[in-house]
Amino acid sequence: MMVLLYLAAGVLFVLGLRGLGSPRTARRGNQIAGAGMALAIIVTLAYLTDLNPSHLDLAEAATILWWVIIVGALIGSAVGAVLALKVKMTAMPELVAAFNGFGGGASALVAFAEIVAVGTIVATNAPYATETEVTVALSIAIGVVTFSGSFVAYGKLQGMITGKPVALPGGPFFNLVIVLLMTGASVWAIGFNEPLGYWILAALALVLGVTGVIPIGGADMPVVISLLNSLSGVAAAMAGFVIGNQGLIIAGALVGAAGFILTVQMSEAMNRSLANVLFAGFGTEGAAPIDAGDKPVNSATPEDVAIALAYAQKVIVVPGYGLAVAQAQHAVRDLATALEEREITVEYAIHPVAGRMPGHMNVLLAEADVPYDVLLDLDHSNPRFPHTDVVLIVGANDVVNPSARDDSTSPIYGMPILEVDLAATAVVIKRSLAPGFAGIDNPLFYMPSTMMLFSDAKSALENIEEALVDL
Repeated sequence: MMVLLYLAAGVLFVLGLRGLGSPRTARRGNQIAGAGMALAIIVTLAYLTDLNPSHLDLAEAATILWWVIIVGALIGSAVGAVLALKVKMTAMPELVAAFNGFGGGASALVAFAEIVAVGTIVATNAPYATETEVTVALSIAIGVVTFSGSFVAYGKLQGMITGKPVALPGGPFFNLVIVLLMTGASVWAIGFNEPLGYWILAALALVLGVTGVIPIGGADMPVVISLLNSLSGVAAAMAGFVIGNQGLIIAGALVGAAGFILTVQMSEAMNRSLANVLFAGFGTEGAAPIDAGDKPVNSATPEDVAIALAYAQKVIVVPGYGLAVAQAQHAVRDLATALEEREITVEYAIHPVAGRMPGHMNVLLAEADVPYDVLLDLDHSNPRFPHTDVVLIVGANDVVNPSARDDSTSPIYGMPILEVDLAATAVVIKRSLAPGFAGIDNPLFYMPSTMMLFSDAKSALENIEEALVDL
């Protein structure tokens, strides 16, 4: 019966993931997946004594576990409620990174609990099955790497650690040595039934998480977060094998698979392999401003932009990281409302890697009550640009850089972009001519059809709306 209930929870997880495939159904998908997790927790609690490997008095052990679970649930619920209420939508990437880290750490703790149980609870102190030892090692290795790597990603996103790639001595070979040492520690622990090997494995994994993420630039943080999310799922599945919990195995496998698929899709959206993301050290957040030299720049005022928008019939907004930093999602929605009152069609073009995590722009715009119907992905946006009067680019850079299409020598050549240069007029709201994460100039800024409005995104949008009302 327990297995059937876990299977039912797994079905709810799958249906929840399916719902997350569209902004329209994402809320319902979360609710369904949450119901599945609630069912899995209830089943686990109901069969708690069956899951306890101890040879001690099961009633006593179960009582202890019940107190631990109750206290843990209360603390976790309180922390979760505070985060849900206090964390801003612009800080969601950091929160997701932290959740990934805690998930990996929890899986590693489950594996360590099994090691302690075998060493202190089993009366014979006999080694357990080899397959269990292997899953313990995998759970520790993957879980601890996810833990430390996620908090390095958190630090980069939060600005506590530089977003630039940090070169390691020896480059990727430094991490290869750590992986070989981890393999050796695992063989020692499993082959010779030596618990110390697991602790050495954990220490090495802690280092690998740091050295694996810190060389990666800020441009690739969306991919890194997705990959770490996948690894947290794999670690959870391994922990499920350790304790023989089918629900945990199913949930972890789904998270691992979904996260990896998303990671591959994110890499493809940048026209780069996952290996290139992890080892190339690409991304130069905070690069120096580009010297435009003799290149012509059509600098505009909010009034100029308002006039262009007022005479348009169709406008497409392209949000980028600058919109998130300025928390301008409500301002752009207000401007769109003002345009719609003039019977001007407004849509939004969302690039897969815009922002700092998958779906970041969708989440921000949904918070501002932007209708799902006008959120267009890359494939639906590009055919519309040649028939668009004004494209309003708010804080985006590399994802609208025509060099990716036209310049075979560009480091981003081949990356799918939003082809905003095909529109009649492109308005770029940006603080300066500084490059994006890729650290390269953008020819779009110097095209005759481009208007550059140098300003903070939120202020610029508010000023444009005021000027539009006065027309």
